[in-house]
Amino acid sequence: MSSQDVQRPVCIIGLGLIGGSLLRDLAAARHSVYGYNHSTSGARTAIKQGYDVTDDLPAILHRAEEDNALIVVAVPMDAVASVLDSIQEHAPSCGLTDVVSVKTEVRQLIVERNMEARYVGGHPMAGTSKSGWENSHTGLFNRAAWVITYDYAAECEARGERIPAEWENIFADVVRMTQMVHAEAVPVRVANHDAAVARISHLPHVLAETLAVVGDNGGILAQSLAAGSFKDGTRVAGTRPDLVRQMCETNAPALVQALDEALELLQDARESLASDKPSIAALADAGFRARTRIEARSGARKESVSPVKISSRPVLRLHPGAPNWVAQLRQTESLGGRIEIF
Repeated sequence: MSSQDVQRPVCIIGLGLIGGSLLRDLAAARHSVYGYNHSTSGARTAIKQGYDVTDDLPAILHRAEEDNALIVVAVPMDAVASVLDSIQEHAPSCGLTDVVSVKTEVRQLIVERNMEARYVGGHPMAGTSKSGWENSHTGLFNRAAWVITYDYAAECEARGERIPAEWENIFADVVRMTQMVHAEAVPVRVANHDAAVARISHLPHVLAETLAVVGDNGGILAQSLAAGSFKDGTRVAGTRPDLVRQMCETNAPALVQALDEALELLQDARESLASDKPSIAALADAGFRARTRIEARSGARKESVSPVKISSRPVLRLHPGAPNWVAQLRQTESLGGRIEIF
């Protein structure tokens, strides 16, 4: 085990697309990793494929407690509370993270259970419209942004309290885990995360569902002529409806604000097209410029917020517990930068 690896075993609770892909990647890296799947058939399939998996939640949590494992909560939002209760009962000293697409509601559940001192939130910006162990695969997180939250550290600092060393160790291991699966760790506070994903993750689901309905309403001819742009725009409408509901409904305030902006733009475009001289110029020009900026930013992931270079990808190298390290996180967050642990 190198200093770049997670310094403890990893226990993954929930082996769908994200949890399953994480287990596959960590196993491929020969790291100690095991997991739980609610689906007995899914667990049996994973076992047959050679993975250390069970459908016995108390047993896997007892094992995690004995190993001082890092627990990854990778279940749908509506199952998070019950999983946290089980962790409290069977693995009361383990550090934990999660991969849920909303962070405010998860952290509220954490706070209610007094688990803040051993929790570091996470959210990999990766996935497909497919779900379940059968759709998980290695390489899903390659170069994907992986949000790492640090609200607990920021709050300790604001109160003038020392950040517990164990929390710093958990934070470091969560970042190391993202490094092991070749993702890019991005420090973000909970509220900022939810506001951002409402715009770039949850709103696209609302628009994709809408576009799919409008296209389908065109009947057989429209369905037959649907090509690349329509299929690209409706891809995430293929996501299971219950998962879409959980993502969007648990982040409703931020999503409503983003949706209001979208509706205003669409209303302006409608009025312009309904005028005596129909035009889509304003929206087309603004959209083109916005897309260009987003593409430039995506290409700028190799640009550094620090002069230190790691391989071909400059990033901010961080040592939790070092002087001003939380201030460095805030600076990196403001720049959308990446971090690595050394």
